Amino acid sequence: MDQTSSTRFSLTWVLNLFGTAVGAGVLFLPINAGMGGFLPLVVMAVLVGPMTYLAHRGLARFVLSSKQPGSDITSVVREHFGKLAGVMITLLYFLAIFPILLIYGVGITNTVASFLENQLQMPVPPRYILSLILIAVMIGVMLLNEAVMLKITTYLVYPLVAILLGLSIYLIPHWNGAALSEVPQAGDFALTLWLTIPVLVFAFNHSPAISSFALSQQKFYQDPAQTDKNASRTLRCTAGILVLFVMFFVFSCVLTLTPQELAEAKSQNISVLSYLANKFDNPVISYFGPLVAFLAIGSSFFGHYLGAREGLEGLVNQLRDEPIKPAKFKKITAVIFLVTLWIVATINPSILGFIESLGGPVIAMILFIMPMYAIRTVPSLQKFGGKLSNVFVVVMGLIAISAIVYGLF
Repeated sequence: MDQTSSTRFSLTWVLNLFGTAVGAGVLFLPINAGMGGFLPLVVMAVLVGPMTYLAHRGLARFVLSSKQPGSDITSVVREHFGKLAGVMITLLYFLAIFPILLIYGVGITNTVASFLENQLQMPVPPRYILSLILIAVMIGVMLLNEAVMLKITTYLVYPLVAILLGLSIYLIPHWNGAALSEVPQAGDFALTLWLTIPVLVFAFNHSPAISSFALSQQKFYQDPAQTDKNASRTLRCTAGILVLFVMFFVFSCVLTLTPQELAEAKSQNISVLSYLANKFDNPVISYFGPLVAFLAIGSSFFGHYLGAREGLEGLVNQLRDEPIKPAKFKKITAVIFLVTLWIVATINPSILGFIESLGGPVIAMILFIMPMYAIRTVPSLQKFGGKLSNVFVVVMGLIAISAIVYGLF
């Protein structure tokens, strides 16, 4: 295998994983992360890279630990933990991802409707028609083969990266010292950090695509040692560009707005781009803001769709004597997801914060805790044990879970 095809393959996956991670969470991250001032933000920027890389590497290694090459995450769970635990964990995996898919169905409808009405001054079609067309187009892309779907996701990510970077630079002249002058007390500092970690987990999460990613690496490289080495390198690059682009965007937004304005954005329940567009009444932000939201939701939708389909397929097949063939299941899930997403997007519920707050701890359990537990208990994974990085992943996972329990009560 030549180096060029390996590099191209890795780059395609870096962009695909980046696209999966950069969704709705990133557009709300500056609000949650910046309200406590500048110092907690610096600590978050230091923590989030290792957190993201080590947790996703652990999950990829877990997927690749099966005795049967080509086993997806739901099969590996059943193989290592038995049938009952397998069903429970597969259900958790599905519940971590599917609600986010519902968020994206609502989000894409709202973004396009708002753009048609406010920026293009066009009449908006009835919501039930608009949502059906948008969701049908996105699910239609998912029914294409994996190579085409990866290509489309990759093409969506290029403008997303460019516009995120462009907006971050565009805001520099508007930076003020309000966030820098906000020096929190030690207790407030710790509380801000504690309560923002679940938002970081949510905003940087690309776990729905990790099972497909790991199997794709296995198929491409064949040799297990080579697969692990290259998968780790790809995940390291993904975490690096995520920290670089997303945290620059977060810093730029936080330095542009005061903590009071960020709190106001939170109370209005709008993304930071919507707030900036309203604050500056500026055509650049007015047009590029919805475009970023559209690209972020579009690229992230594909990774979450793959994960949700895999979870549902694993769940159904574990409860049946005779598994449904993958090609048939693809069509069944397309219909189920189309109908469900369409109904939810038409109703337009205001439960997004509630779903996100429940999605966070489940993601943390699947992404941070389960692979580390497997490293201690599964013989084929024990070679990865005894490392300080594993302790770090477990601690961050437990903090994410505990912070959301605190938020709920």
